[in-house]
Amino acid sequence: MKQILISLLTLICVLLINGCEKTPETSIKMGSTEVIEFLDELFMEELQQSPEFLTYLGKRERYGEWDDISDKARDASMEMTREHLKKVRMLDLTHIDDATKLSVKMFIQQATLQIEGDKWRYHSYPVNQMRGAHSMIPSFLINQHLIANVEEAQAYIQRIVNSSTLLDQLVTEIRIRDSKGILPPKFVFPLALKSIENIMTGIPFSEGADSTILADFRQKVAALDIADAEKDELVATAKAGLEDYLAPGYRKLHKYLTNLQHSATNDDGVWKFPEGGDFYNFALKRTTTTNLTADQIHNLGLEEVARIQTEMRRIMRRVKFDGDLQAFFDFMRNEPQFYYPDTAAGKQAYLDQATLFIDTMKSRLDELFITKPKADLVVKAVEAFREASAGQAFYQSPAPDGSRPGTYFANLYKMSDMSKYNMEALAYHEGIPGHHMQISIAQELQNMPKFRLFGGYTVFSEGWGLYSESVPKEIGLYADPYSDFGRLSGELYRACRLVVDTGIHAKRWTREKALEYMNSNVPHSSSYNVRQIERYIVMPSQATAYKIGMLKIQELRRIAKQSLGNKFDIRQFHDVVLRDGSIPLPILEENVNHWIAKSTLYRALKL
Repeated sequence: MKQILISLLTLICVLLINGCEKTPETSIKMGSTEVIEFLDELFMEELQQSPEFLTYLGKRERYGEWDDISDKARDASMEMTREHLKKVRMLDLTHIDDATKLSVKMFIQQATLQIEGDKWRYHSYPVNQMRGAHSMIPSFLINQHLIANVEEAQAYIQRIVNSSTLLDQLVTEIRIRDSKGILPPKFVFPLALKSIENIMTGIPFSEGADSTILADFRQKVAALDIADAEKDELVATAKAGLEDYLAPGYRKLHKYLTNLQHSATNDDGVWKFPEGGDFYNFALKRTTTTNLTADQIHNLGLEEVARIQTEMRRIMRRVKFDGDLQAFFDFMRNEPQFYYPDTAAGKQAYLDQATLFIDTMKSRLDELFITKPKADLVVKAVEAFREASAGQAFYQSPAPDGSRPGTYFANLYKMSDMSKYNMEALAYHEGIPGHHMQISIAQELQNMPKFRLFGGYTVFSEGWGLYSESVPKEIGLYADPYSDFGRLSGELYRACRLVVDTGIHAKRWTREKALEYMNSNVPHSSSYNVRQIERYIVMPSQATAYKIGMLKIQELRRIAKQSLGNKFDIRQFHDVVLRDGSIPLPILEENVNHWIAKSTLYRALKL
């Protein structure tokens, strides 16, 4: 009875808050549908500033252009954000529904955070081993720029030509940061330079096979229903564009980075930036959507590492391994049975098995979910030109118009980094029920403004992805204890990230100290740990999102189960979590508490 009263009071408070939205003195009165249309107008105005995002959404507007990454464009974008925020704050929320009020609240939060974050405009590395315009250009052309006709082929060529301007802007952005003392650590430069050299390998840059971009263009044009002579002319024009525009741009960038690396140091954390401590606090707030401090996150990570390693020891005893946890880690790292051969056949076997895991999970979704995505999912290997520096696995969302499925990319560059025992958890995280399910469902939601369909929060999406690794175990998957160990090893890694990310950026750990911690606490190979540590260094705070998000979802699920007892339905809980798309953790908590209160009230009224 006490819990019912608490839930009823919670519902009353929510209703009172929603019914007492503060109305500005000068307000704009609209209905819910009109507000959504208004927010969509603002989103489309912002979208028009990004040719790349337009293409990513399957649109063909500004199809031959790249984003403008200059300071002038950034200033204009921030001014637009301020104007949009001013307009949205004038909305009268008195007579709109709760879902639309949530959208307005999220728009204001996001715009406010963007404006606050502009103070740290230069606190980043525009070129690093993980990302940057230098590696984005070929990846974007290959994976995003579709060619269905001659005009779209010509737009592809125009993007090749326009890459010269984009690369010039990139050099300018790096030069500005250099003047402010914001440079990547030394280790970044050889990796970024190698990436550029890989892109510049092959015809027309050197002898041998076609370069990555030319091979992609030739293949796409070959599929067009046009005369061979017209195909040859298009390929020749693209080749000239690569020689006359793209190549000079990359050579200029390569030369600049080659010289700049002599100014770099081995200081790895953002504490070295101007006001680096304040910047990292902002980065943590932006990433986690919480007010957790670096110390709190660090200590939480230490606690989780200890808990997960205890669970691992149970599996160790289950498989009758004779030795301690470190010996078990060594066994899992080095035992050949846990790895596919580093051959074309081995890589294909990995892709086939990952696809099988996903297909099996698809057939069991009704046990855990009410809403399911319409978009298809495919599994691919990371392309050769970026596999040496890319992450272990990642997801690319489908085009909203259905022209491109969702894609789970597995990095098969080094098969010793892609164990068989970890692949089941990876497939669930990146595919189903992880990122593909969450992102596709969000894109397919009705009556939701576009800025929410195509935006999101890392702590929610990655928290859901990590949570999704554990859910299949509840319906009998992970039958192999070694795969279950793989699930735990993935979770352990995310717990270690809380320790290491804060260690590097707040506690001034060196790259070597961070690597030593990882090697001592996880079963992954040292080479894999090196790449991960280097990722955390150039993407401060991002790695904290996974475990913080997962822990919040698990906490809310425990609260709901405790409150609702035998009336708790896991499918309904998952619907509550996913039905509003990607949202900050405080709003997720409000949504779950509201659902608990409504469910409790319904039960009380029935009684």
